[in-house]
Amino acid sequence: MPRPRCFVVSYVMTIRVALPRDVPAIYNLLKGYAEKELLLSRSYSELYDCVRDFRVAEEEGRVIGTAALHVTWEGLAELRSLAVEEEFTGRGIGRNLAGACLADAGAMGIGRVFVLTYVPEFFRKLGFRSADKSELPHKVWGDCVKCVKFPDCDESALIWEKTGNG
Repeated sequence: MPRPRCFVVSYVMTIRVALPRDVPAIYNLLKGYAEKELLLSRSYSELYDCVRDFRVAEEEGRVIGTAALHVTWEGLAELRSLAVEEEFTGRGIGRNLAGACLADAGAMGIGRVFVLTYVPEFFRKLGFRSADKSELPHKVWGDCVKCVKFPDCDESALIWEKTGNG
């Protein structure tokens, strides 16, 4: 009896710095999550202005996830706009995008990274701890005052702090 053929299916995903050509895909990805009120929407103009903040996860030329590290002050940055295409969730893409942003923070000498999120458990698994929004005055008075939910924000604030060599 012949043996059944075995096929090895490999999953190749790349995380890279976003390019201006990625902005439409980033916009559409974030728009879907914003429509569900899971994160803030970003305009095309805003995305082009801060495209260097973004990383994208790409598979076969398709942007399937994104995250941004936005420097808010010396030694402090925000990990924001973390989103993964629904069909690709559960594969570690979000964790890898967040890890790339934290590595970028470390490379820039930034020891504290915060998030405002509706999914705090995801970030706790990455080493973030709960924080009071009063620890983030630059965020509150920079971006938050422009938000439709201000001052009644219902997102959880969490912060990651670099320790020792990590």
